[in-house]
Amino acid sequence: MNFIKRQIYNPLALTAAFFVLLTILFGVLWVLVPPPPKSIEMATGFPTGLYYHFGERLKTEIAKEGVDLNVRSTGGTLDNLALLNDPNSGVDFAMVQGGVANVAEYPNLVSIAGMFYEPIWVWYREGAFKNDGGQLKILSQLKGKRVSIGNDGSGTLALTQNLLQTSGITDKEIGAQKLNPDEAIVKLNNGELDAVFIVAAAEAPILKKFYAIPGIRLMDFDQADAYTRNLSYLSKVTVPRGLLSIEHDQPRQDIQVMAATATLVAHDNVSPAMVSLLLSASYDILKSYSRLQKVGEFPSGAGLDFPLHADAEIYLKDGPSFLHRHLPFWTAVWAGRFVKIVIPLLVILIPLFTYIPTTKNFLLRLKLAQVYEELKVIEKNAQNPALKEKNFKDLEDIERRVGNIKVSMLDAKELYDLKGHVGEVRHRLSLVS
Repeated sequence: MNFIKRQIYNPLALTAAFFVLLTILFGVLWVLVPPPPKSIEMATGFPTGLYYHFGERLKTEIAKEGVDLNVRSTGGTLDNLALLNDPNSGVDFAMVQGGVANVAEYPNLVSIAGMFYEPIWVWYREGAFKNDGGQLKILSQLKGKRVSIGNDGSGTLALTQNLLQTSGITDKEIGAQKLNPDEAIVKLNNGELDAVFIVAAAEAPILKKFYAIPGIRLMDFDQADAYTRNLSYLSKVTVPRGLLSIEHDQPRQDIQVMAATATLVAHDNVSPAMVSLLLSASYDILKSYSRLQKVGEFPSGAGLDFPLHADAEIYLKDGPSFLHRHLPFWTAVWAGRFVKIVIPLLVILIPLFTYIPTTKNFLLRLKLAQVYEELKVIEKNAQNPALKEKNFKDLEDIERRVGNIKVSMLDAKELYDLKGHVGEVRHRLSLVS
């Protein structure tokens, strides 16, 4: 304890203690600001769909920055949401179709950005609608037909059921079958289906499998405006003739379709650096997804089901941060972590520095006050002959300690006043003797 008391007034000891404390604080903050992971997993969809294709392209792009992306094939949006909401699934990100999720069931999920339009395509056999001139224009024409409405776990199924419900059509009225895209294509080609619902971007590889099926067309939604007014997450999109395939003339005329927005979704505690990395990579990828959307329209913060992540909102508005614009990804990450640690330290230390002079002055006054208390005791006992030897011994100890006190130029007066008072006490003791 005496050693500690002695070191309280030792400048070197105080400096060493300060730097030890600084190191501990820095270490604690370093742990509290973890680096982004070097390996992440993303739930997508069927290998023939654009979700999976988009995931593979993201994987290639971010691999250049030393981050490994595992692309998981799933049944679609509902499966993706279940995986993302399961803390044991290992899934960090997921592609989600707009208008499918009940946001209240997933309070811990956020949107990173809308990535591209996903139109609702309805492929149908002309022969099944001879009484309507071979054309399907409103969904009520599907009554009594055999229709694939999407597989369990897919966004196609959820969105199709919303459309049918809005149209006042039940599954039984249309002989609904829950098939995945490949199964539906086979049945449509064999004449076992009259129509197939599929939700996919214009660039999705799965759509190419429909082109070669003879006698099929794409539905032109005459009531597109009405549906988009009732289902706010949908947008009306005009598809020019031949947009999907000039070779196969698909569609065979300008048509109107409705489109949801494919959104990249993550946990709300996602690393800001990972948000920047994925958005940066997606900009380059989405330049080639421009058949239905304008160049630069995506990634977007509009039309999202889940709240937009704060860092994603800043990125979409202002672009990448200064560090990510001028430094390689991991260099920017470590520099960013350092900045995030230094700023809290400065917040702590700057006010502390303002109190140092006051604290130093208080400690000096405390030390001097202790000496004066000892002098008062000596003066009180000065008339007692039995304590004469002890008084001189105590006074010598005080003189020695006072002589070792180091003060700044501004505090020199207080020290010399004390020395003068010590001298006066010695003089009085000498008179008594």
